Amino acid sequence: MIRSADPDAIRPYLKDASNLSGGYADEVVFPEDEKEVAGILEEASSTKTPVTIAGNGTGLVGARIPFGGIVLSTEKLGGLRHIHQAAGEPGYAVTGPAITLRALQEAVSAKGLLYPPDPTEQNAFLGATVATNASGARTFKYGATRRWIRRLKVVLATGDILELQRGECLADKEGRLFLTGSRNVLQLKLPQYRMPEGKHSAGYYVAPGMSALDLFIGSEGTLGVITEIELALIPQPRELFSGIIFFGREEDAWQFANQARNESLKNRALQIKNQIDASALEYFDAHSLDALRSAYSQIPSKAQSAIFFEQEIQPDFGKLLREQWGRLCIDHQALSDQSWFSRSAQEHTEFRAFRHAIPVLVNRILRQHQQTKIGTDFTVPHEHLFGLFKLYRQSLCDAGLRYCIFGHVADNHLHVNLLPRNDQEADRGWAIYRKIAQQVIAWGGTISAEHGVGKIKREYLLDMFGQLGLREMAAMKKKLDPCLILGRGNIIPEEFLL
Repeated sequence: MIRSADPDAIRPYLKDASNLSGGYADEVVFPEDEKEVAGILEEASSTKTPVTIAGNGTGLVGARIPFGGIVLSTEKLGGLRHIHQAAGEPGYAVTGPAITLRALQEAVSAKGLLYPPDPTEQNAFLGATVATNASGARTFKYGATRRWIRRLKVVLATGDILELQRGECLADKEGRLFLTGSRNVLQLKLPQYRMPEGKHSAGYYVAPGMSALDLFIGSEGTLGVITEIELALIPQPRELFSGIIFFGREEDAWQFANQARNESLKNRALQIKNQIDASALEYFDAHSLDALRSAYSQIPSKAQSAIFFEQEIQPDFGKLLREQWGRLCIDHQALSDQSWFSRSAQEHTEFRAFRHAIPVLVNRILRQHQQTKIGTDFTVPHEHLFGLFKLYRQSLCDAGLRYCIFGHVADNHLHVNLLPRNDQEADRGWAIYRKIAQQVIAWGGTISAEHGVGKIKREYLLDMFGQLGLREMAAMKKKLDPCLILGRGNIIPEEFLL
C-alpha cells in the first residue's frame, strides 16, 4: 500500500468536477485490497482522523474534496473480476469499485451484454456511481443504479466487513435493520421521513422492508467503503434507432416530449411491441443549442430547442418506427426536414456524443471564469413539469444571468446550469437556486435526483427533510461510524453529528 504526505501527491485529490475550492488533507492513501481498507479505517477511528473517500474526480457536489485528515483513494481497489453468462439466466458481473463506466460497458458489450444505467460521465468509477445512486438518459426505461445492484461488500469505519445480498437482511415492520458483519451484529433504526417519488439521490434511502444494501447505495462515502459490487446485466439490444429533433419553439418540444413519454409508458405497460417506446428522451433549450453550435455548426439556425430520443428496435421494424416518430414530429411542428435520424450504429454513437457534449462545454465555461458549478438536479412529480419549465425560464430571465437547460425530460428531471462570470453573479445565482429548490420541495420533488448532496447541497437537504430527518440520519450514521470519521461534511451538516 502506498501512503504519501507529499503535497504534490495530495493536490490532485483536492478538486473534482464541482470546482469546489479550499480543500486540504494531511495524507493520501492507496489501499490495494479489502484488508488494507479495514486497517486504514481502524487506525483512523482510533485517532478520530477524518477519512474522505475519493473516486475518479467526476462528482458534481464536492463529496470527494477533503477538509482535513486522510484521502482514501479507491483507484487501486480493482476493476472487473468476473462476468457470468449462462443460457437461460440473467447475466451479472463482479467488480471492484475502480472500473470506469466506459471500461465496464466495453467489457460486457464484448459478451453481448449491457449494463443498463447510463450516467453521462463515462469516466466515473463504478463505485462512485453506486455511492450516489447515479442515473442517466436510459433511466426512463431501466431505472437508476440501485435497481441493478445485486450484492455489495462494504468495509465500515470500525474495520468490520459487511456482505450484503439483495433480498436478504430486510428491514422489519418497526423499521429496524440487523446487520451481521465479520465481527459484530449491528441494529439500526431507519429514519421515518417519506421519500419523494421518482428519481432520487438525496440522503439515506429508506423504504418498508428494504434490503440493507440499499442503505449504502447513495450514501456518498459516509457509511462505509464499497470494495466489491455484483451488478445485473441484460442482453445487448440488437439495434437502436435514435434522432435529434429540432423545434422553432420551446413549448413544441415540451409537448413532443410529453406525448413521446406517455406513449412509451403506455406501450411498455401493455407490452405492445414495435411502437414508440423510448429508452431515452433528452431535452435541450435555446441556450444549450447556442453553446453546442461551437462544435456543431449544422444545428439549424431557427432551432430554439431540441429532443434527443433513443429506442431499441427489431431489425425488420425500422421503417415502421421511423414513420411513427415522423408523425409525432409533424403533430408538434418540429423542424422535421432539418432534424437528424440515425441510419447506422455510427450515427447513433454520434448523436449520443452530441448529448454528452453539453455538460463538458458547461464545465469549460465555468473553469474559464473560475466559478463553482451552480447546477440544479431537481425532479418534480410529472404534473408539475411544465410549471417547473416556466419557473426556470421566468426566474432566470428576470435575473439577467447566463444559463442553459438540458436533461432527462421523460423523468421530469432537468439540469439548469447557471454560468456566472463573477462572484456577484454567483451570489445571485445561488439565491435563485434556493428559491427554486423550495418550490420543488413544496411540489413534492427532490433536491437531488442523481448527483447526490455532497458538501454543496446540505442546506437544501435540511429544507427537504427538516431537523428531525437529519437527526435520524445522524443517529444511524453514528451506529455505523461511531467515531464519525467517514465523509465529514457530506450529506449531514456537522452540527447534527455533535
